[in-house]
Amino acid sequence: MSNTENPVRIAQLSCGAEYSGIQKEIDSAVEQVNAVMVYPEIDILDIEAIEEDFGLKVASPDLKLMMARAKAIVTGKVHVDAVFVATCFRCAEAALVRSEVRRYIHEKTGIPVISYSFTERTTAGTLLTRMEALTTTARRKSLLAREKQSGLTAGIDSGSTTTKAVIMRDNEIIGKGWVPTVKVLDSAEEAYNDALKEAGIKREEVQALGTTGYGRFLVGEHFKADLIQEEITVNSKGAVYLADMQKGVATVLDIGGMDNKAISVLDGIPGMFTMGGICAGASGRFLEMTAKRLGVSITELGALAIKGRAQNIKMNSYCIVFGIQSLVNSLAAGGNPEDVAAAACHSVAEQLFEQQLQEVDVKEPVIMVGGTSLIEGLPRAVEELLKVKVIVPDNAQYIGAVGAALLVSGFISR
Repeated sequence: MSNTENPVRIAQLSCGAEYSGIQKEIDSAVEQVNAVMVYPEIDILDIEAIEEDFGLKVASPDLKLMMARAKAIVTGKVHVDAVFVATCFRCAEAALVRSEVRRYIHEKTGIPVISYSFTERTTAGTLLTRMEALTTTARRKSLLAREKQSGLTAGIDSGSTTTKAVIMRDNEIIGKGWVPTVKVLDSAEEAYNDALKEAGIKREEVQALGTTGYGRFLVGEHFKADLIQEEITVNSKGAVYLADMQKGVATVLDIGGMDNKAISVLDGIPGMFTMGGICAGASGRFLEMTAKRLGVSITELGALAIKGRAQNIKMNSYCIVFGIQSLVNSLAAGGNPEDVAAAACHSVAEQLFEQQLQEVDVKEPVIMVGGTSLIEGLPRAVEELLKVKVIVPDNAQYIGAVGAALLVSGFISR
């Protein structure tokens, strides 16, 4: 992020950040993305009337202050470019207010909003990707509005479990590479070389390259990337491109190897989003462990789940440790592998709903992407839970690399 750009003004609407000791972590993350935190000024009359305005009674004075500050943003008393709404994950009342405040600001202003539930162990590193996404959305709407890729570009997505690369030419994918992430740079080189080989081009022919994912900075520096971008904005573009739904609203779901992302998208630009999770039981890692326990590959797990009935298995859907224990107990009690596979998929879907989908407004079409979207039982479990049709586009596993290759084409003429 260039320090020559004007700092993005992010309004912080929070409860408990100082008490929990994480305010310094928030400030550190904001500073790293060349932004400033803004605390909207309000008076006592605003606070006294806010419960009636929202139609919501709350006990906490700090939550009333959050609501009053949200109204100050909506009514234009304060100008901000983005909003960060955060409360402690242990507080049920705060979760309700957080959701209402987030929806209120987004619907009435269109300002990008992220909602986050923190713990005492939240760090600046945990918050950095979220702050990057907020500032990128605020700064680069013209770039994010790009609907077509032009020229010859490449994208590399260095993920926690797999590394993907694509080569694109004039809005078409012509080369792909997908390898396990072992050593970050070695895996990136292998995936990129595979994509170049399939495309039938030489590295020096590529006009621009973008990186994303957990290893984006290291990989970006190694390849001298033109664009190094966090996953939220990149995945938004990759998803709507692959689904051919770049206009209008959509909801993007990405269940990753270590965390999940849920993004509300309008015309390819993220508006509300959330990422992370309290436990790995909500991620693809749990499905990998389930597949290993059942003695099948991760892709075979999906086909197995399609044949099973999740309700036949009692599965703890909150914790990966207890989830695996439930799985082992079910098999020991005579449960069949198909039902266990289905229950594991439903367990992850339930956690996605509890941890991420409460933080965004789910609107159709729902586009599911990432490697886990190819596990057939998982999209079906999400469909059954949300009662909506879930779209899994072709090349869904390459979402990040595709988004990076698409966005970086805007840098070719620079």
